[in-house]
Amino acid sequence: MAWLGEFVVSLTYPLTLSFWLLMLALLLLARRWKLSGLVVAVLALGWSVVWSNPLASDGLRSLLERQNPVVVASALPRADAIVVLGGGGGYRWMSRPDVDAYDLRNSRIAAGARVWLEGRAPLVILSGGGVGRNTEARQMARAIEELGVPRAALILEEQSQNTTDNARFTAKLAKRADIDSILLVTSSLHMPRASLQFRDAGLVVIPVSVPEQASRAHWRQRWVPSRSAMRRSARAFKELAGLSAVHLDV
Repeated sequence: MAWLGEFVVSLTYPLTLSFWLLMLALLLLARRWKLSGLVVAVLALGWSVVWSNPLASDGLRSLLERQNPVVVASALPRADAIVVLGGGGGYRWMSRPDVDAYDLRNSRIAAGARVWLEGRAPLVILSGGGVGRNTEARQMARAIEELGVPRAALILEEQSQNTTDNARFTAKLAKRADIDSILLVTSSLHMPRASLQFRDAGLVVIPVSVPEQASRAHWRQRWVPSRSAMRRSARAFKELAGLSAVHLDV
């Protein structure tokens, strides 16, 4: 039944759900249920139009992002270790001269480096799997070393493929290293689900949220529908669905 789960996840993307609603509308029209078909067709088109609007997308995302406000590293409590989750994007900034962890506001790696540099925990666990030797955890290690965290302070978790794996495999590493409390670094959008799953794995979690806010300087960026806004809406719907699934499993 894995295909069913994948299908449900695909429906979190507004265009995908609109497509299937349009198929339903065509079926209703073919059966001469004109009013029902027209209503479903309007809903199908309206769904994608609404969630491609930047303001609507930002409002949806804020339902998750505001649950764990961003806290400066120096104000965080101390813990046994810092855990940085993969999936935070590329590392193009590594090619910049004199790159500084305090300049990279939207980077998970930089957030983890800031927490370590402020002395909040002695160890950093980097969690992210992959194929072969070039796992995401190893890419993260190279990046965080560029920001001043020494290799001796790093522990790599290279098996995980999703958030459930992140929590499960990291908890195993933590138990072997006598780690009970962690400063969990991930995006503010992902934090509600991730922190819940890490707590379910038996760890004391202190959230370290990394913001993902998009710039809305021009009125067009606030009001004109865009593919980027639709992608951001899709991520929010996926997180909401995932969070609901975790709650149902509890």
